[in-house]
Amino acid sequence: MTTKASAAQLPNNSQPVAQTATPERRSRVSGMDRALQVLDHLYNTGAPVGPYAIAKAVGAPLSTIYTIIDDLVDKNMLTRDGDGAIWLGPRLYHYGLAYSRSLDFIGIATQEMHDLCREAGETVQLCGRDNDHMLVLAMAEGPSHFQVASRVGTRVPLNWTASGRLLVGHLNEKDRLELFRHCARSSPTGRAEIDAQTLSNAAAQAFQNRLSIQAGESDYAVACIASPICDRDGACVATISIVLPEQKAFSEGNPYAGHVQASAERIEKRMGWRSH
Repeated sequence: MTTKASAAQLPNNSQPVAQTATPERRSRVSGMDRALQVLDHLYNTGAPVGPYAIAKAVGAPLSTIYTIIDDLVDKNMLTRDGDGAIWLGPRLYHYGLAYSRSLDFIGIATQEMHDLCREAGETVQLCGRDNDHMLVLAMAEGPSHFQVASRVGTRVPLNWTASGRLLVGHLNEKDRLELFRHCARSSPTGRAEIDAQTLSNAAAQAFQNRLSIQAGESDYAVACIASPICDRDGACVATISIVLPEQKAFSEGNPYAGHVQASAERIEKRMGWRSH
């Protein structure tokens, strides 16, 4: 009769056999990752190739690659020639143009920012919207000793700044009210407006005038004079602003408002968003 050895009777260098083995976890590659592998391979190759060559290069089953290619061809992300070779499709070209335009905007706006800084002799900022906040995208420091606290990357609530009002001024009243109701915050100086209706009206008026001025709302003795940069649909995509001491902003006959409005218009014209 055969007997089973207990764990205590096993040799020192032996281990009990598990009753159920845990299957080895297989790594899965998502459909999105596979699609990117296909696109990356075509980009790196620089020429149309067949599905078999793609599957071999990315280490994927041929059936999987065929499925992904068919889907991408249907969506104009890829094209297939008469011999079955695959190449990048026209939809990617449109995405590339959109990305290129965004790079053009930053380049054009930054150049204008530096020109305005020299013209005004004050610090100039480009600002955009980051959900409920205004975000400083770029900055050119003026020659004076006046220091600005909001550096590149600074995020502040929309209701604290002249730019913040402009960035939402193109929205309809319902959207403006809803936005300010949940995002308006008291500022360190206690001077920032927090009433949603007042803010909504001020944003609409500033956008219509293409000029917004605030002083002492986010920082003591600091003022900001901003103008909107609008795309071809009339939406404010960014602002250009002069940041300066409060007393200068309200000095009689100062040229800052005209300077900043002219700079915003030049950016729009160079981007093809303004025809006159």
